[in-house]
Amino acid sequence: MSGTSPRYVLKPDPHSSHSVILRWLGDGRGRRLLDVGAADGLLSRQLTERGWRVTAIEGDPVLAQAGARHCERMITLNLDREIPAGEGPFDVIVYGDVLEHLVDPLRVLVELDRSLAPAGFVVISVPNIAHLWIRLLLLVGRFDYLDRGILDHSHLRFFTERSLRAMLADAGLSIERFTATPAPLYQILPVSWHRGWVNATHAINAVIARKVRRLLGYQFIVLAHPKDNAERPGVS
Repeated sequence: MSGTSPRYVLKPDPHSSHSVILRWLGDGRGRRLLDVGAADGLLSRQLTERGWRVTAIEGDPVLAQAGARHCERMITLNLDREIPAGEGPFDVIVYGDVLEHLVDPLRVLVELDRSLAPAGFVVISVPNIAHLWIRLLLLVGRFDYLDRGILDHSHLRFFTERSLRAMLADAGLSIERFTATPAPLYQILPVSWHRGWVNATHAINAVIARKVRRLLGYQFIVLAHPKDNAERPGVS
């Protein structure tokens, strides 16, 4: 993490993946949640404040130490090497912007989901590599990694809607909700431009991204439950 510009920041605008996840989960009411790839507690803090009992996993020891105060328990380990055992059962597992950083995300999904409670569910967010901007870059022969965004240089796996659905099916998950976010104007445009017209444009972009998500969705967000769950998750 840079001292002047944090690599991972909470995305508070109402159409961001963080905001959608928090709306979907609602109040915790003492239920248990596993925050996978928690960084320095970006979501864990918000979830704890909403009454969730949060256990978090983070591979970076520095980030894990910073995030530990925002959850009941912080587990520091590299998910590409080991999976924690005996930590469940969890009512919810959140994979927020983490699967794209893993060598074998399917294995992690399958193994961690074993710690779900009988009526538990998962919430997942990943970037959409088939976004229009990436397609245009490919047309001109560009595929340049960046410090953040869809082509973040730490991304090891890339997802389209089709490949994400296929992975979830292979993991034994049944999709309940599927949506997409617009391109993050608030991160792209300078703060001095954050005016009413940006709010309106962003809101319109959000509607379009949800309707044409394969092409204009910046991130996909999914709520799913194991196929053998008879009960459906009670989400807000």
